[in-house]
This record gives sequence, C-alpha cells and structure tokens, in this order.
Amino acid sequence: MPFKRAKKLEVILLNSRVYNFSAGPSMLPEPVLKRAADEMLNYKGSGQSVMEMSHRSKVFDDIIVRCEELLRKVLGIPSNYKVLFLQGGASSQFAMIPLNLLNGSGKADFLVTGQWANKAYKEAARYGNARVVASSKDKTFTYIPKTTAADFDKEADYAYICLNNTIYGTKFAELPETGDVPLVADVSSCILSEPLDVSKFGLIFAGAQKNMGPAGLTVVIVREDLIGHARDITPTMFNYQTHADNRSLFNTPPCYSIYICGLVLEWLEELGGLEKMAEINRKKAGILYDFLDNSKLFRGTVEKEFRSLMNIPFVTDNDELDKKAVKAAEAEGFINIKGHRTVGGLRASIYNAMPVEGVEKLVDFLGRFEKANG
Repeated sequence: MPFKRAKKLEVILLNSRVYNFSAGPSMLPEPVLKRAADEMLNYKGSGQSVMEMSHRSKVFDDIIVRCEELLRKVLGIPSNYKVLFLQGGASSQFAMIPLNLLNGSGKADFLVTGQWANKAYKEAARYGNARVVASSKDKTFTYIPKTTAADFDKEADYAYICLNNTIYGTKFAELPETGDVPLVADVSSCILSEPLDVSKFGLIFAGAQKNMGPAGLTVVIVREDLIGHARDITPTMFNYQTHADNRSLFNTPPCYSIYICGLVLEWLEELGGLEKMAEINRKKAGILYDFLDNSKLFRGTVEKEFRSLMNIPFVTDNDELDKKAVKAAEAEGFINIKGHRTVGGLRASIYNAMPVEGVEKLVDFLGRFEKANG
C-alpha cells in the first residue's frame, strides 16, 4: 500500500533474525540496532532523526566529536594522528593515498596478497613508480609471502599492505619490516577485531561496513607529518589536508553512518574493549577452524599460519556440492555464505557482531550436511 493511502504503518516482525555471514555490509550488534531504532524519530530530545539534522548543527557536532573520541580511546590512537571521516568507500583510498603520499621519490612498494591490494597497486601505478615486492598469486593468495627489510626500497614514499584479505581469508601474522618507510594498510575487514598498534603505521584506512557501522563511511587514520604534501593535481575533496583542517566537515559527511559508528564504539567499550573482543573472535574462529580441520568433507583453503579471524573460506572440492551446501544453509537461516565469485566455494565472515552462538549453529549445520552428503 502506498504511504499516502496508509492510515498506519504496520511493522512485520520476523520470528528470528538470520545469521548473516556476509563479507560486507555485515551484521551490526543488536543492542546498536535497538538503540538506533529507539532514537530514530527523536534523537536525544532534538525532535528529529540524525538522518534529518544539519551537519552544521551543535547536536551533530557532538555526535562526530564523540565518535572520534571513542575511536581514539578504543583503538589507542596516538595524538599525532588525524582521524578523518570520509566518503567514497575504501576503494577511493587507492587514489587518495598516492595523490597525497607519492610525492617524494615517486616510488611505492606493494605486497600483493589479494584482489584489493592488487587494485591499490594498479591505481598507484597511474601516479608513480609502483613496485610489487612480493605476491602470493602463485598459490591463489592462500598465504602471506615472507619479506625482510632488504626487500623494500629505502627511497619509497610508502609501503602498502592489505592487513586482512576479505576474499581469500588470510591475515598478516606479523607486520613487514619497512624501516623508515611509512607503512600503509587497508584494515577494512579487521579493524576493531583485536588490538592494533597504530603507531607502527603511517596511515590505515577502513570501510565501515564490516566492523564499524553501515556502508557509506570510510575512516582514515593518518600521521600528521604525512598530511599537507598532496600533488598539485589533487582534487580538493581528495586532499587529506582539506578534511583535517575542517574536522571532516568540509562538506556534508555520511552523518548517519558516523552516528551508528559511535554507537558501535560504545558497545565495544561496554563489552570490555578490543582485548575482550579479540578473545571472543578467537573463540569463534577456533570453533569453525576446528571443525574444518577434522571434517572429511569440508576443508579450509588457507595455510594455518596466515588464517584470518574474520573471513574463513572453505570448500568441498566439488562445485555442485558447494552450491548445494550454500542453498541448504540459506534454507536454515545462514545467509551470504557463498564464496567470492573469483574463488567459489563457501566463506563465513564472522565479524564482531556475529555471536558465538551463530558460529556454533553453523558448525552444527555443516556437521549435519556432511553426514547427509559425505
């Protein structure tokens, strides 16, 4: 029924929520969703939704200031780093980073461990001398290549990694040694999943739609000395200085996504911070990896040393059986478990908001599927 004809809007509540194993956008914590629902029509007595309010208003200014304060506290961000709330998705950073940082020698080093690092490399190559130091493409990105400090160019303006590879389910067990060369990292699919020493990086960035909030927000955390050197050709909106000088309010920011991000950070703080979150995430990943390691039907695809806590791909080695498992999983409320189109198989993304119960129930389903199809 069109809204103009409706006398009242009826809310249909499902008996239960599905377990969403999507690589992103992903599940949000239920307490966050309930809080947002409670505040939807009237945020803290303002008489308006956060979706409606001016980004220049005092009430929204309090929201964005609080969000940054919480992020600095939860992640332990040093005072000499700027926090920028941007748009354009993490993919926009593939261009923004070289435009802002590839400004000395014009050289940058890349560790290509998956599709997103490769896209960043190709984009940077448009602006300077981008070099692949090492790649794991030879084994379908199922491991992280080993490097030493000698592998990196001392004259490089930055070295680039994707810390956690969403598609292939790998994670750097330890950071590469790059000496004085600033390390840049895409942390989209692992940010806030465990403690991270921000001081070891020159810049990190993340799309919010996995562990921080809804799609639309991209967070950049950049050391102050790396700001202010953008190329002359850099568009105003792609210059980090623009957003640092204007507290991410140069133009209308993704207001509602920033608001939800703040609620997620409050939830994390109440939970016990990143140490507690890491404990929970290790438990969840352990449950699924233990099953896969002992299964006679399913197997994980990543070398054990480099397994991600967030994204777990696995296969039966039979395409038709993989498809059958995906379909059967969806019928039982386990959605978005199909592997990425470039890989196939299955993949369970178990970000912060996925409860332990969800992983336990998934393993129970996989066990039953194995008995019926093994």
